[in-house]
Amino acid sequence: MVNMWEQIRSNRRRTVVLVVLIALLLFVLGFVAAEALQPGAGFIGLAVAMAIWIVMSLVAYFKGDNILLAVSGAREIQHSDHPRLFNVVEEMAIAAGLPKVPRVYIIDDMALNAFATGRKPENAAVAVTAGLLGKLNRDELQGVIAHEMSHVINRDVLLMTMVGVLLGAIVMVAEVFLRGMWLGSGSRRYSSSRRQGGGAQGVMAILAIVLALLAPLLAQIIYFAISRRREYLADANAAVLTRYPEGLASALSAIAHDGHELAKANKATAPMYIANPFHKPGKMALSLVATHPPIDQRIKILRSMAGMGAASYQQYDEAFRKVGGSGGVMPASALAAGEGQAIRAPRPDEARDARQRMREAGDLLRKVNRFVFLPCACGMRIKLPPDFKKDTMKCPRCHRELTVPVAELAGVEAAAGAMARQATAPPTPPPVPGRNVVAAAPLRVKRQGSGWTSFKCTCGNTVTLSPSQSDKHTRCSRCGRRIEIG
Repeated sequence: MVNMWEQIRSNRRRTVVLVVLIALLLFVLGFVAAEALQPGAGFIGLAVAMAIWIVMSLVAYFKGDNILLAVSGAREIQHSDHPRLFNVVEEMAIAAGLPKVPRVYIIDDMALNAFATGRKPENAAVAVTAGLLGKLNRDELQGVIAHEMSHVINRDVLLMTMVGVLLGAIVMVAEVFLRGMWLGSGSRRYSSSRRQGGGAQGVMAILAIVLALLAPLLAQIIYFAISRRREYLADANAAVLTRYPEGLASALSAIAHDGHELAKANKATAPMYIANPFHKPGKMALSLVATHPPIDQRIKILRSMAGMGAASYQQYDEAFRKVGGSGGVMPASALAAGEGQAIRAPRPDEARDARQRMREAGDLLRKVNRFVFLPCACGMRIKLPPDFKKDTMKCPRCHRELTVPVAELAGVEAAAGAMARQATAPPTPPPVPGRNVVAAAPLRVKRQGSGWTSFKCTCGNTVTLSPSQSDKHTRCSRCGRRIEIG
């Protein structure tokens, strides 16, 4: 990846030019809109547009990743929740030379997609949908994660967030102006100013309306153009990182044929995903308003590269020229980086079939959505929704009465001491996360079976253990108390 820094700088220079163009478009829109609404108020409108841009840019820079994750409905998971996904993320983080393994999130959606976010590599995060996690094998999942890691390496996620904020600011200013013209007193001021100021003010008003209608579209075209170019670069990086272009190609093919539409995606967040979340199989988007390059073209480039025997930027550029029939996408510095490494053979998928992968993804979703898992001695595993208030339930198969286990104080002495204190002291609220956690006596719970199992902490919170939980302790997510697993 060292040889890619020249390419990254070149891509950044182009992006800076486009960002400046969008900012100028925003400032011109603010000036013209204010001047049309009130003659002489153009500089006030310019100042307001600049203030909006500054505030939104600061919010995007410091909180953009959290906002994107929240808007997408992503939930953070831990290594024990899905070791296969975490192992792939760790492998690609090491291959990419990231200083820290990104946080991992899952999106409760059966559509196949993923995205990365984060202001810098040290606080990056990668999010995948449950559908993608359940559908793809290890090589395909590795290709998707490598693609997202490439966006982190190239600082794409920060730049795309900033450009998206500028687009949002332009849409906001245009919307306020148009509403002021048609729903408020702007039309009366426009008629009055036209009689007083002559045709010049009328021309300004017409120009403002045209600009308010066209500026969001122009900014969106620029935004999508930045996104499309960066997708090619991320595909090339992913092929080099994994040394297996077919993995990403096969994943993109599965995404292309997926009929699900990502529920929580919107026009502002769409370019952040690995593939257009509004893509419908068999339909081609218009090139000017497409958030991504044609997915069929991306697949052909990667598969043409796979037939060349080596994974390098030179091979990707050659495949790009062959499929696209036009100039390459790689700069000279990347082409001079060398021939790369030989393409590896596919890996066996750990004997996981599609049904098992989908079952694991479904159980992970139930865990993050706070479902309660109750295993029965007859082999039945019951999944109770989070709004189930009872502490007991009968097994539908054998009719045994099952009780949700409750963690208890570790040790007989600790339990006796706790009972004595409760008899002489007034009740106290449960510990606050991050406070007095060390002072609180640890709890203990006995695991039931090897599958997903749940129990309750003394604070009332439900804690769920995944089948791969190997640690002998965990902590309650609500009160932070240590819980020992027997």
